[in-house]
Amino acid sequence: MIYALGSLSIKVAPFNVSQVSRDATTDFVAKPVIGAEPPMEYVGEGANKMTLSGQLLPRKLGGLSELDHLHQMRASGQPQYLMRGDGTPFGWHVIESVAERSTYLDARGVGQVIEVTITLRRAGKPAAGAFFSVISNIIGLFQ
Repeated sequence: MIYALGSLSIKVAPFNVSQVSRDATTDFVAKPVIGAEPPMEYVGEGANKMTLSGQLLPRKLGGLSELDHLHQMRASGQPQYLMRGDGTPFGWHVIESVAERSTYLDARGVGQVIEVTITLRRAGKPAAGAFFSVISNIIGLFQ
């Protein structure tokens, strides 16, 4: 497993990720003063975003059902727990967007190569009712 996003296990095949970018920010507020640079007051963590990019080869390796599942997770609006394959936790994230680019379309209109970009934003834990549903889906990955 390369990454686990909620109940979606991202492996080498059929659904893979070959690039990851992380953009973490910190929020500050400027305190205006006369005749000097304004001091900056730390107010906490800013927006933390991650982008996972990869490609599917549905004709050779499959992956379309995983892509559909990813879209269902995005549409639910529920935060998903993100963990890297070495066990490093990245916390709860919402799926802001899933972008697809299909090339080499077959006779059914399905791309033989589908590039996928998943944009995630750090979020708080899901509400109590949804929390247990999300956790049970994650536990299902390891059974």
